[in-house]
Amino acid sequence: MKLDGFPFRRSKLVFLFLCALVAFWPSPKTAAAQQSPNIIFIYADDLGYGDLSCFGSKAIKTPNLDRMAAEGLRLTNFYSVSPVCTPSRAALMTGRYAARMGIEQMHLSNVLTFQDKTGVPTNETLISEALKARGYATAAIGKWHLGHLAPYRPTDRGFDVYFGIPYSNDMQPSMLWRGTEIIEQPVKQETLTLRYTQEAITFIEKNKGKPFFLYLPHNMPHIPLFASEKFKGRSAAGAYGDVVEELDWSTGEILAALKRLGLDKDTLVVFSSDNGPWYQGSPGELRGRKGWTYDGGVRVPFIARWPGKIKPRSVSDEPLATIDFFQTALAIAGDKNPAAASKLTLDGKNALPFLLGRTKKPPENLYLFFDKEFLQTARWGPWKIHVARWNIPRYTAASGQQKNNKLARPELYDMTIDAGENFNVAERHPDLVKELQSRIAVALKTFPEEIQRANADLISP
Repeated sequence: MKLDGFPFRRSKLVFLFLCALVAFWPSPKTAAAQQSPNIIFIYADDLGYGDLSCFGSKAIKTPNLDRMAAEGLRLTNFYSVSPVCTPSRAALMTGRYAARMGIEQMHLSNVLTFQDKTGVPTNETLISEALKARGYATAAIGKWHLGHLAPYRPTDRGFDVYFGIPYSNDMQPSMLWRGTEIIEQPVKQETLTLRYTQEAITFIEKNKGKPFFLYLPHNMPHIPLFASEKFKGRSAAGAYGDVVEELDWSTGEILAALKRLGLDKDTLVVFSSDNGPWYQGSPGELRGRKGWTYDGGVRVPFIARWPGKIKPRSVSDEPLATIDFFQTALAIAGDKNPAAASKLTLDGKNALPFLLGRTKKPPENLYLFFDKEFLQTARWGPWKIHVARWNIPRYTAASGQQKNNKLARPELYDMTIDAGENFNVAERHPDLVKELQSRIAVALKTFPEEIQRANADLISP
């Protein structure tokens, strides 16, 4: 065979073509990353169940969130598993009850402050850490409330980007962080929602070519209330309505950015709240407010939008909770065994088939609600049981005094017909009460010893 002959030249061309193909062929990791959808979780602070137009508000106008609901799924029985900030956020981030982490027992108010030197334990796996390990760009923009010292800061826990304030906007010192640096003190809170929105869109733009997870926990409408000039005096519901309507605007801006960048159909967007309303805001028809384990304190709005994946104008009254987000997000990222993403046993479950309409019901789960180390209530299917514990906050912001309102016997409510928890039907369903008590006892035996001791009478009545 001659070196300058046709067979050689053909072989050389084939060889060069194969080399080019190998060079440009994406690796399995890159290909998987390209196929992974984006995830955005927008989290309001102290937003009530009845504070959005699509959840019944007549005074507060939320056209963007209403459109988001019309284009996606609205859940009418979605729960934060805690009625206060820190434990609710810890549960969202980990898929586990905060009572397992020791967080519930920190203070009388159950939340972390600047005086604390700790945060979510480092043996816990946060959703940001799990998604980052799968090739996601990650950002937390807004209120953190899970520890402000190393190794508990957002950028210590799987987030590439952090911009926000570490705690609630009523906690001092008031400071704005970028990464781990303080860039503003005191914080110009009138501009927070605006700046969070701008930072969120910038992150989306910078990471449009790769899968990303954006966690956007707003500071509003937690008090004190602040709205930008454009929204001051705009709402018929006063200052509270102003800040909610600005949150609605913010959500609309993010949805518009996704559409402009061609990411609309590749992104799941979720909007919810960390607990019920505090002094202002509306729990709708629900009983109780922030700090209460009646539904007014723990049932919150939930809207999910994913064009082409979630059927428009979907509404469900099936129970679901923040602890389910961890496994669900990992399933969205393509994980075939999302429960294995954490080194610890998860309390939540993978609800992705339910969100996509492939199943009519989410995985069955017993949702537990604690006040500090004490179990107060549980939701199972249509039933809500209040065990023999405090069913109102054990403290008041004014006095800090504990209120021991121990129940003489369990209360049982049929949430399908009694959302306000007004009619105790425990005496009509003694067998169901016993079954729920048995399920609670089994669940509590999986908790740390200190939680079992605190609830010994519920484990062995």
